[in-house]
Amino acid sequence: MDLEGWVGLFKEFEGNKRWYLGFLSKVYQWPFKEPVVTADKHVIMSWILRTSFPFIPCSFALSDEAYRSLRDQDKDQCILITGESGAGKTEASKLVMSYVAAVCGKGAEVNQVKEQLLQSNPVLEAFGNAKTVRNDNSSRFGKYMDIEFDFKGDPLGGVINLLEKSRVVKQPRGERNFHVFYQLLSGASEELLNKLKLERDFSRYNYLSLDSAKVNGVDDAANFRTVRNAMQIVGFMDHEAESVLEVVAAVLKLGNIEFKPESRVNGLDESKIKDKNELKEICELTGIDQSVLERAFSFRTVEAKQEKVSTTLNVAQAYYARDALAKNLYSRLFSWLVNRINESIKAQTKVRKKVMGVLDIYGFEIFEDNSFEQFIINYCNEKLQQIFIELTLKEEQEEYIREDIEWTHIDYFNNAIICDLIENNTNGILAMLDEECLRPGTVTDETFLEKLNQVCATHQHFESRMSKCSRFLNDTSLPHSCFRIQHYAGKVLYQVEGFVDKNNDLLYRDLSQAMWKAGHTLIKSLFPEGNPAKINLKRPPTAGSQFKASVATLMKNLQTKNPNYIRCIKPNDKKAAHIFNEALVCHQIRYLGLLENVRVRRAGYAFRQAYEPCLERYKMLCKQTWPHWKGPARAGVEVLFNELEFPVEEYSFGRSKIFIRNPRTLFKLEDLRKQRLEDLATLIQKIYRGWKCRTHFLLMRKSQIVIAAWSRRYAQQKRYQQIKSSTLLIQSYIRGWKARKILRELKHQKRCKEAATTIAAYWHGTQARRELSRLKEAARNKHAIAVIWAYWLGSKARRELKRLKEEARRKHAVAVIWAYWLGLKLHINSVFCCFFLKVRREYRKYFRANAGKKIYEFTLQRIVQKYFLEMKNKMPSLSPIDKNWPPRPYLFLDSTHKELKRIFHLWRCKKYRDQFTDQQKLIYEEKLEASELFKDKKALYPSSVGQPFQGAYLEINKNPKYKKLKDAIEEKIIIAEIVNKINRANGKSTSRIFLLTNNNLLLADQKSGQIKSEVPLVDVTKVSMSSQNDGFFAIHLKEGSEAASKGDFLFSSDHLIEMATKLYRTTLSQTKQKLNIEISDEFLVQFRQDKVCVKFIQGNQKNGSVPTCKRKNNRLLEVAVP
Repeated sequence: MDLEGWVGLFKEFEGNKRWYLGFLSKVYQWPFKEPVVTADKHVIMSWILRTSFPFIPCSFALSDEAYRSLRDQDKDQCILITGESGAGKTEASKLVMSYVAAVCGKGAEVNQVKEQLLQSNPVLEAFGNAKTVRNDNSSRFGKYMDIEFDFKGDPLGGVINLLEKSRVVKQPRGERNFHVFYQLLSGASEELLNKLKLERDFSRYNYLSLDSAKVNGVDDAANFRTVRNAMQIVGFMDHEAESVLEVVAAVLKLGNIEFKPESRVNGLDESKIKDKNELKEICELTGIDQSVLERAFSFRTVEAKQEKVSTTLNVAQAYYARDALAKNLYSRLFSWLVNRINESIKAQTKVRKKVMGVLDIYGFEIFEDNSFEQFIINYCNEKLQQIFIELTLKEEQEEYIREDIEWTHIDYFNNAIICDLIENNTNGILAMLDEECLRPGTVTDETFLEKLNQVCATHQHFESRMSKCSRFLNDTSLPHSCFRIQHYAGKVLYQVEGFVDKNNDLLYRDLSQAMWKAGHTLIKSLFPEGNPAKINLKRPPTAGSQFKASVATLMKNLQTKNPNYIRCIKPNDKKAAHIFNEALVCHQIRYLGLLENVRVRRAGYAFRQAYEPCLERYKMLCKQTWPHWKGPARAGVEVLFNELEFPVEEYSFGRSKIFIRNPRTLFKLEDLRKQRLEDLATLIQKIYRGWKCRTHFLLMRKSQIVIAAWSRRYAQQKRYQQIKSSTLLIQSYIRGWKARKILRELKHQKRCKEAATTIAAYWHGTQARRELSRLKEAARNKHAIAVIWAYWLGSKARRELKRLKEEARRKHAVAVIWAYWLGLKLHINSVFCCFFLKVRREYRKYFRANAGKKIYEFTLQRIVQKYFLEMKNKMPSLSPIDKNWPPRPYLFLDSTHKELKRIFHLWRCKKYRDQFTDQQKLIYEEKLEASELFKDKKALYPSSVGQPFQGAYLEINKNPKYKKLKDAIEEKIIIAEIVNKINRANGKSTSRIFLLTNNNLLLADQKSGQIKSEVPLVDVTKVSMSSQNDGFFAIHLKEGSEAASKGDFLFSSDHLIEMATKLYRTTLSQTKQKLNIEISDEFLVQFRQDKVCVKFIQGNQKNGSVPTCKRKNNRLLEVAVP
């Protein structure tokens, strides 16, 4: 196909035919409007269900071919999307991702991975894309995503990677900053803007371009909501998303800081911040001390070995420091975002993975003013063009030579000479730029240009006013401060101004240290070099060298995969639909090498395939090769093609492949194969129907025989049952007649015996009643005499008792008076003594027999009253552990004193308990239960008393790592802890997640969160542990249960007391049975079919105080406890 053919093909663009496919690479023409095919699920499904040939050219064709090769042939693939800026590369990459997502398998896990891979695009576009004069959504970074698949072809995850930092602080006319700034100001709520200390007006920020702040057809507010939703789907936590927006706001506000000049006494110029309100708000957002950041903008500290020199910054240097900080802050934020997305979407399993890479990188750029950014972008495109040449044009022709196919070499332009001009380690432009940046003395952009003129003056692709190639040109448009490179896509004029500064990309150490001191966690993590303890005096690598290393890594990665190309063509420079610029399209066709590519294809063969898969696919077309060919594959293919009688000039046999020249031959092969497959299907259907009918007949015949046999059996059984029932009826009548006869005889004999017995009983009863009446009368007479005598004795005793009581009362009164007289004399003060003596003398004549009692009661009342008043003032504190109690004042109050102490202690304990919440009561109940189970039994128990029982030591509900584990468990989690599971074979330990719920005990893998074992609590019979200071315990399972198939479990934990207590309480609550807790230094554990003794011994450990477990023999597992 010549150039006119290409142009005619692309003019079909007017009819909305947007996609064209060659046999090696796909050509995509961007029509500057949304492609409707992305939403058409029927188109995607038709591609999924299609056969290999023929096919309709479409973006999905190349994606499908790459996916099938990856899945079926186990070949890693990469899809390279290239073209000018604005040619539709980003949209083409979205089509590829959509197709890969649609063609993969289904399932909750697979769908989550696909959704995360797709939703990473909006986040990266918001932070890495911007409007340029040639593209409203231009990628300002190179994105290469490796999508990882399992052996079935389902995605497992992915790994996503340079950012044009100068765009943050300055944009060319007609362009704007990164999308996220405009989306934040347009779509954020008023509450969020106030929190970030921002205003919705774009004109308030110096870093935002105002002449193109609004883009036609772009809704920044809706895009902001899309980005927030995408961040949530990818796996960003709420606080992480807020931290990212705070950093974006800080970058915006950095541009509003302005400086004014001031002169010092020594004559040096310095700068001061004009308005410190912006600085104050930045410090509040980032948590930095305002004085620290202000000094970092005004001074620069230079360290050399043991010396430090601090110099002031003038206004120009201060603005440079501000812009450098903004660029570094945004660049590092973008790198952090990429790493964070990689953490979320990377594959969790360690199985062997297949990889499909999708490269969507910035396109070749030729602007009115081209600087360092365009230079490195175009260098990257040169490298991609070089790999295209090496793997297509060069490899294609070399393959014909290897396969001994007759071939005439076709010349093509190899851009390796341009790549060498830029990246040569000795005299390449990047090497000279690094050398100029690192040399001592005055370094400027002019000195760099002079060096280029000296070294590259004779190079045929380099031009400047002083170079040899331009001296004989009449081009007066080449300024003195510029140089021109003839790239594969055309000549580009580069302004040398800013090359040295942008390559140096220096950020003053004072600013790095200020950022490291920020209270903002994310900002502090972005500047690790600011840590004073990790100061590195080594100069950081330049931007050019970093970019060169990244490109080299990318090229090395691409060369390990099978390449697939999408070449994007831009129809016009006006970013408008239905406009076709023929000259522009012709220029792109030439420099992309499409003409040479088609010439090679037309002169060569359209299709080639190894003999083995070719024979496997088409062997049914020949009787000699069907169904099996026993000879070499090449001989089989030769027999096949001879049988089909294709013209000899339509195909050629290589050493390992067959080459087909015309696609029509391949299509005919496919048609023949399709027809043959239909014939084979008809044959299979015929054989199957015959087999099915024969099988049905045999089944019917077998069923008839069975039915007849069962029918005869049923008739015989029925006849037998009739005879049997008749016989049983006759037998029963005969036996009944005999039994009734015997019964009548027995009843008569019994009746005679009962009559004699009844007569004798009545006679004996009469005699007994007569004797009873006689005895009752004699007893009644004796009882009357005893009662009269008893009443007489009682009356006499009561009179004697009354006399003795009166006499004792008189003696007791005298004794009481005398005792209280002596007691009061000893213990009561002199006032009471005088009072009672006076009373006794005055009223002695009035005393009666009960005077002692009255005096006793009065004295006792006064002593008790005094006792209680003193106790009121001497009460101890309300703390239950306070054991203080006032001393006893009187001996006779000893029991009362003790009872009061007991009642007061119970009362203050109740008051203390009433202060507890339900949660505290539960904790103390568990502690009390642990005390009853382990106190004075387990040496580890005293150290656990002061530790609160937390239960959930792993934040399963908050940590996204355990989301799968959380979804798998529907019950309430009582314990979530990392334990060491002891291997039954060798005694080594493996980390496991120990989960206890209301009904089950679960073990899960610590890394993947996959559940390994699930044991119902009803199957747990006993828990065994030693009495020593170790954390080993065994869980015994019910014999014969499903959970006990591998035997009991042996664990080691730092929270043994808590885990055993909660397991005991939960088992008691669910099964209503107490769990047996065995504490012994030797116990048996069931491991599969063997019983192993676990023995605990004292020993010196090499690794400190950690117990070790070792398998001694088949019957002994020894645990050494320090």
